[in-house]
Amino acid sequence: MADRSVRTLDRSPALTPLLARGALLSPFKKAALDRPRPDAGHPGTRLVLPGVRLDLARLAAYERVCGFPVGDDSLPITYPHVLGFPLAMRLMTDRDFPLPLLGLVHTSVEIVRWRPLTATGGYYELTVYVEELTPHRRGTEVAVQTEVRDGEELVWESRSTYLARHRRDPAVGTPRGGAGFGDEREALPLVAEWRLCGDLGRRYAAASGDRNPIHLHPLAARLFGFRRAIAHGMWTAARCLAAHGAPPSAWVRTEFRAPVLLPGTVEYGADGFGGFELRGGGRVHLRGDVRGV
Repeated sequence: MADRSVRTLDRSPALTPLLARGALLSPFKKAALDRPRPDAGHPGTRLVLPGVRLDLARLAAYERVCGFPVGDDSLPITYPHVLGFPLAMRLMTDRDFPLPLLGLVHTSVEIVRWRPLTATGGYYELTVYVEELTPHRRGTEVAVQTEVRDGEELVWESRSTYLARHRRDPAVGTPRGGAGFGDEREALPLVAEWRLCGDLGRRYAAASGDRNPIHLHPLAARLFGFRRAIAHGMWTAARCLAAHGAPPSAWVRTEFRAPVLLPGTVEYGADGFGGFELRGGGRVHLRGDVRGV
């Protein structure tokens, strides 16, 4: 890992101005991507936010929209992503961040929960940084690392990847081998069918703060090539994990393979051994695995 400066924040960044800033800078960054530089860098700053105490009303809204039990003192395994999201946006809307925010697609998330986190257990410290940029056959992929500490103890961490699509040499592949879940895997046994309402993206945005326009309204989604608004990738992951469950100490790997259009109907499948998926219309939207650590 390259040397990083540490910047300690005194509050969580406000998302609305960050999203506006990201939208304004996106056309310039997109134009620069079409003239790629092999030495393009990224922000080397490690953002730290100490003294994070949970907003219980916001947590309850998140639990309701994602299907987790409301009022349970144990945090949903995906919720720390919401806490770290404003810091990630701070980094990804920086002028030095080379990828445009608009159209950036969440492609995967890997989570390790070292032990359960509680809603009323005190204060946590968040750390977020951009780990690396890598070439992808469809553009450039960035990895963002989020860490949660209770005192000095690392209790939760995640690695999310996001893809910016742009012109690239056709010979360039995905260095990490891409998916990690082979396309040849048979469909997992059907467990449930979920009907998703048209305002799901707006409801999740209100609970999570992620107001990317592709999730909020069909007109905005069409600007980025989608016929209708699409569900947040982290909502699909959270909804599957709410149904599946996870051990107190757990590793989760989820890959977002195809968008979920809203409104719509999806099928949730699981194999009883840690594998799960979301599918519909002949497509696999999400594949994941859960293991104890």
